[in-house]
Amino acid sequence: MAMRVASRRVADQLRCNPTILNGSRLFQNSGPDAQQGAPKPVPMSKLKDSFLDGTSSTYLEDMEERYRQDPSSVDKSWASFFRSLESGVAPEAVAEAYHNFERGGKVEPLKAAAMSNQGIQESMRLLLLVRAYQVNGHYIAKLDPLGLDQRPTPVELDLALYGFSDKDMDREFFVGTWNMSGFLAEERETRTLREIVERLREAYCGSIGYEYMHIPDRDRCNWLRERIETPNKEKFSVEKQLHTYDRLAWSENFESFLANKYAAAKRFGLEGCETLVPGMKAMIDTSADLGVETICLGMPHRGRLNVLANVVRKPMQQIFSEFTGIKSGDQGSFTGSGDVKYHLGTSYDRPTISGKRVHLSLLANPSHLEAVDPIVLGKVRAKQYYSEDGDRTKNMGILMHGDGSFAGQGVVYETLDMSALPDYTVGGTIHVIVNNQVAFTTDPKKSRSSPYCTDVAKALNAPIFHVNGDDVESVVRACELAAEWRQKWKSDVVVDIVCYRKHGHNEIDEPSFTQPLMYQAIRAHKDSHKQYTERLLAEGNVKQEQLDKINDNVHKILQKAFEEAKDYKPNARDWLSSYWKGFMSPDQMARIRNTGVPMDFLKEVGMSISELPEGFNPHKGIKRVFEGRRKMMESGEGIDWGFAEALAFGTLVSEGNHVRMSGQDVERGTFSHRHAVVHDQKTGERYFPLANVFDGQKPHQFTICNSSLAEFGVLGFELGYSMENPNSLVLWEAQFGDFANGAQVIFDQFLSSGESKWLRQTGLVVVLPHGYDGQGPEHSSSRVERFLQMADEDPYHAPPVDESKWFSGGHLGGATQQINWQIVNCTTPANYFHVLRRQIHRQFRKPLIVVAPKNLLRHPDAKSGLWEFDDKADDKGILGVRFKRLIMDASAEDRSPHPPQEEGFKRVVMCSGKVYYELAKKRAEEKKEKEIAIIRLEQLVPFPFDLVQRELRRYPNAEFMWCQEEPMNMGGYTHVCPRLETCMRNEDREVPAYVPYSGRPPSASPATGFSDVHKKEQESLCANAMDLDYA
Repeated sequence: MAMRVASRRVADQLRCNPTILNGSRLFQNSGPDAQQGAPKPVPMSKLKDSFLDGTSSTYLEDMEERYRQDPSSVDKSWASFFRSLESGVAPEAVAEAYHNFERGGKVEPLKAAAMSNQGIQESMRLLLLVRAYQVNGHYIAKLDPLGLDQRPTPVELDLALYGFSDKDMDREFFVGTWNMSGFLAEERETRTLREIVERLREAYCGSIGYEYMHIPDRDRCNWLRERIETPNKEKFSVEKQLHTYDRLAWSENFESFLANKYAAAKRFGLEGCETLVPGMKAMIDTSADLGVETICLGMPHRGRLNVLANVVRKPMQQIFSEFTGIKSGDQGSFTGSGDVKYHLGTSYDRPTISGKRVHLSLLANPSHLEAVDPIVLGKVRAKQYYSEDGDRTKNMGILMHGDGSFAGQGVVYETLDMSALPDYTVGGTIHVIVNNQVAFTTDPKKSRSSPYCTDVAKALNAPIFHVNGDDVESVVRACELAAEWRQKWKSDVVVDIVCYRKHGHNEIDEPSFTQPLMYQAIRAHKDSHKQYTERLLAEGNVKQEQLDKINDNVHKILQKAFEEAKDYKPNARDWLSSYWKGFMSPDQMARIRNTGVPMDFLKEVGMSISELPEGFNPHKGIKRVFEGRRKMMESGEGIDWGFAEALAFGTLVSEGNHVRMSGQDVERGTFSHRHAVVHDQKTGERYFPLANVFDGQKPHQFTICNSSLAEFGVLGFELGYSMENPNSLVLWEAQFGDFANGAQVIFDQFLSSGESKWLRQTGLVVVLPHGYDGQGPEHSSSRVERFLQMADEDPYHAPPVDESKWFSGGHLGGATQQINWQIVNCTTPANYFHVLRRQIHRQFRKPLIVVAPKNLLRHPDAKSGLWEFDDKADDKGILGVRFKRLIMDASAEDRSPHPPQEEGFKRVVMCSGKVYYELAKKRAEEKKEKEIAIIRLEQLVPFPFDLVQRELRRYPNAEFMWCQEEPMNMGGYTHVCPRLETCMRNEDREVPAYVPYSGRPPSASPATGFSDVHKKEQESLCANAMDLDYA
């Protein structure tokens, strides 16, 4: 009855409005003032007329009665009208809406009437509902293929929270555009609540769950909304479906083929996430279409063989041959120790479906799952530099992760944290997570504190796309969207493929011990390949014969490759980049090159880098430093450590090489000695002297940058950078040497063993400040003993010496090339200069560990003359100027292999590093220069057997003692002892029961924290070394 009264009030309002009376499409007036007579009976056919064709209040009442009996018997516009009245829309609002519509309003009358009844609070609640789905819709998305992860619906998605009920579902609301993109911005300002909710559920609660509302950038959010809240759900064409099916067939059949042929082998297969392969290939295709030319990939072992074969295109014959465990490579060539097949990498130029080509390289990786992440990014950054890819469009990185490691490994955050740092950014990385929903045997609730394994990426405002790993089309869609995001916004993005692991941690592991319910579900579950087959056949656009043809072709090619694998002979150097052509492996002899620089050239560089621009306002202390450097160049004397390093960098840059140095506080230097970046005290402007060595210098040819407060990630980044091009000097400096233990994985798994395992050379320089000066346990030792222990040198075998090549430096042949890395502890600025230049002036590359000084940076005796840097040898008979692996006693002059014997010396003190200066001072005080010789081992690895044997010949009657600052169980003592004994045996010298030692006693802590104790210990070890009765 109330609604009938409302209907009459609407008619009355329409009748009383003269504008409405003249309207051609509105009700005709049936009141007493009407010119026409009583209304005619309404034929039954008019009951289906539109609301706008109604002719009278009688008609309105008849229509209402019909609606009350059967809502479907009237036109939908009438149904909407009556629902509006039922919902409380004022009759006056209906009439006013028609009035506005006739005057040119864009909104249809009934919608406008509904809108007028919509209060501000209701509008706000509706907006909050929309936002709730955008923010929380992913929580109820259909992500788990096994259906085990049953999460409760967040209260934010409950309509009742916003004051809506079922009776509101078909009511129309004004939604406007809200200044957003997506379906709310369509040219439809009103829609029913049912339609709004259905669209939100379709967009945010399907097979893809989107997280992006944490991004504080409206443009980026709107860009995503335009692609998520599409007017209609994207459908694949039949051609794209078949193409996707073909890729999925390769992925699934590759795994089943390996399972049949190598049933007992570990392969860490991809079963349960076979959709990764079509997703990855779609991502690569999209990236190539958007301008990417090179992609570096890093991934753990899960699914690695499948990705190698089907994404990167490593020859399947080679993969199958690796299952035999037979060492590959040409007979007699250096092949190293090798590694298991699921750690290896490769590179390949791959065509895309659009006809473009993209170069893919998958980096080798150990079992430390996330350790490769920063290495990949460093390599990408180097590629961007060498290809002059300033906008970071052509070179990209893709990192694949496991769910447990992405949430648990700290290096993941260290890598993410570098994503927007100016000297480390690569313009965005695509992260793909193979989310098994279990880490080895650990359930997610015990492996992370957050709802998702991806939550760490929110800290960097990366969008996250969770996707059901069984829905191959959704996986492809998410991967394509990730590629578009990276190219558009040059920032990180995460694709989280929620899947399962068909087997245990590996194929011979029993997972039911710890996840019985999960594996009951897995055994009953159809794989994604079968599901997609059934889906395509059910849709009716594809025939069984087409799918059978695809599968038969895959099987045929796999079997052919398996047969050919028996005779496959890979080239071990196939995956080295063109930059490395001409560089020697450990079994190829490389010629010796000198590292001295012509004096004129040296002075030109030195004067250039010691000059500041006119009008620049440096700190007065910095001004004195640069004035001092100019005086050093003018006088040719007193070159200190910081300037020697700058001269090495400047000359290398002038020769066309790239120099990059990074680490915590490297721009100034931890000990305020470098000043590679100078700050204007008035404007804050920065000046890089080494970036302005000569006119026309290439931008960033010299790069020095302070890093984040991280070791693992930053060292890994620089390692990756150094691997791209051998014509670059790449250095990482620790703030203090012992901080390097925060990056131990990089040293152990990559730097010390990478060439042996994977045939990958690197010339990375690691600078580790070291020295005992009373600063306590954490700021004294670089733990050099750890690096010495990892050297793969035989202490009981000295390399043969060809004395005919002694003076040219070639007398050791290729012995240096066969060691895994070099360790030096320089005591003069000139020697540091030469060892840095030696890294580039070689035909091979080896990592260099520099045990760097602290108080020698300003020590009055630790200075070099400019003549020590030039290309003219100052020693008799020596050809060229090179790094000195051993520095003789100050009284010795002859550097020949058989110098005159010095029979009066009773002791030779061997040492390394800054303790030399304290020993020399003590010896001078005791006036024992004729009794005790002090020789410095500047290079500890490779050990200078040849030069130590020369010194044994020089001092036939002297006792040889080792002196060090470190405790006996640290430092170089245990490294030197067996090698010194080998030298003695080779010279037919009597080998003592133990090598005499002067130093600190064994200790758990590297150093004391008490300055007075330190001072006494230091005095004692120097005094003992000078005491001929001490042994």
